Amino acid sequence: MLYESRKLAQGTSFETTMHIFDGDAPGTVFMIVAGIHGREVGSIRAAQKLVRQLKNGDWTIERGTLIVVPIANRPAFKKRIRGKPDLNRTFPRGPSGRTTHEMSRALYKIMRKYKPAWYLDLHEANGLSSASTDVLGQTLITDSGSPAVPAVRRVIKHMNGRVVRRSHRFHIRMHKLKGSSRTAAADRLKAKAVTVETCWSLDMNIRINYQTEVVRSFLREAGLI
Repeated sequence: MLYESRKLAQGTSFETTMHIFDGDAPGTVFMIVAGIHGREVGSIRAAQKLVRQLKNGDWTIERGTLIVVPIANRPAFKKRIRGKPDLNRTFPRGPSGRTTHEMSRALYKIMRKYKPAWYLDLHEANGLSSASTDVLGQTLITDSGSPAVPAVRRVIKHMNGRVVRRSHRFHIRMHKLKGSSRTAAADRLKAKAVTVETCWSLDMNIRINYQTEVVRSFLREAGLI
């Protein structure tokens, strides 16, 4: 496995690191972004943990290419805020839309360059979806009709076989979100795009473990591990 890191939005207040892991065999390009919302710390820590484990050789990418951006919105992360403006509303909307923020522009440029077949956007949300359909905590979200839906259902089945508490179970949600990186990846790049949402009222280590296991499950689905 080969590894390299690059800077995104270099020289700006949004400068951040992108990590690229290339397997020894050709395969799928898979992109993971966390920290679009700076206060969703569990998702950021999970992405950092994945990068650290791969760099340490705890596990490896066997085929294809994995791209990880652990902190997409560094100024918001430093302040532990969602972000102003909301970065997840600044990606292209529709076939002729454009990015409206320098960081979404940098991320979308990478997306267009590498054309990932899979795109995961790691987030956290209020509430437990087992208790209410009105909240997004413990959900995997994709666009209605997405080719990712069968894999999403398999990952949910896998996760729900592991969770100890019934209230922590994951559920699928299907809708577009205009201006989001997920919907831009799906509509513009035809990627299998999924948003991962853990509930931020849960213990931090539990959230990190859920996020990392969800990611590894999707990497298996895509054939990278």
